[in-house]
Amino acid sequence: MVKLCADIEGLGLLGPGLDGWTNSGAVLEGRSLYVRQPTNVPIPDGLPPAERRRLGLVVKLALNVGLEAIATAGVEPDALPAVFASSGGDGQNCHEICQGLANDERLISPTRFHNSVHNAAAGYWSIATRSRAASNALCAFDWSFAAGLLEAMTQVVVDQTRVLLVAYDAPYPQPLFAKRPIPEAFGVAFVLAPLRDASSASPEPHGVATGVGSSATLGRLTLELSDSPPDRMGNAELEALRASIPAARALPLLQQLAQRKAGVVNIEYLDGRSLAVEVVPCS
Repeated sequence: MVKLCADIEGLGLLGPGLDGWTNSGAVLEGRSLYVRQPTNVPIPDGLPPAERRRLGLVVKLALNVGLEAIATAGVEPDALPAVFASSGGDGQNCHEICQGLANDERLISPTRFHNSVHNAAAGYWSIATRSRAASNALCAFDWSFAAGLLEAMTQVVVDQTRVLLVAYDAPYPQPLFAKRPIPEAFGVAFVLAPLRDASSASPEPHGVATGVGSSATLGRLTLELSDSPPDRMGNAELEALRASIPAARALPLLQQLAQRKAGVVNIEYLDGRSLAVEVVPCS
């Protein structure tokens, strides 16, 4: 596999006790005690009232972390291609549909059906941000974050454009929870960009028509396949999150970025392999 390289210009984060990328830095660096609390997922801005009423937890989660990522990057979203990755989509909506099909009348509301598709978050994102850029929605079970990162970085390198990556998961209610026990909502987003050439007179990557971008990157990633075992979190509670929520497989990478340390982070991927992600922090 050819190595893939990209700069990180923006980050978004929501999880149990992790209320935004900026607010979570001290915890991920190890300077503050991690206190596990329910994930705070507010209703995101930008949607018309009718769409706001239809939002489920998963879509709210995806939109919130995506909006934080573009805000920290300082880019406009309307021409930003996006990759959405989730291991299971909207579990609550799936539960409600299953309940409806189990009844004698077997009636499913159009809104439930509309929200059942795996790219529902991508659709609401395009409405909220007025984006007409291409978006992909993918699923790779417990390895969905790694698959999303690989897809997003491939687009950055091949198309020489910024790409938004949003990875998110939320709990299923019982009885589905017994078969798929995701304990909490967790979402993470990256704005990835082609490597910035300091000698270039034009800082804008090809294909991004709006937004001047951040004056400095948060770090640089180089990705390749590896047979190394995945990295784990030193904090037992954060490791429990990493192991139990597919989107939280991003935590070792987020910690490396928060600590501003150079090094390689291994993120578990398909067939017992890992993605080896070399991190070079910004100067």
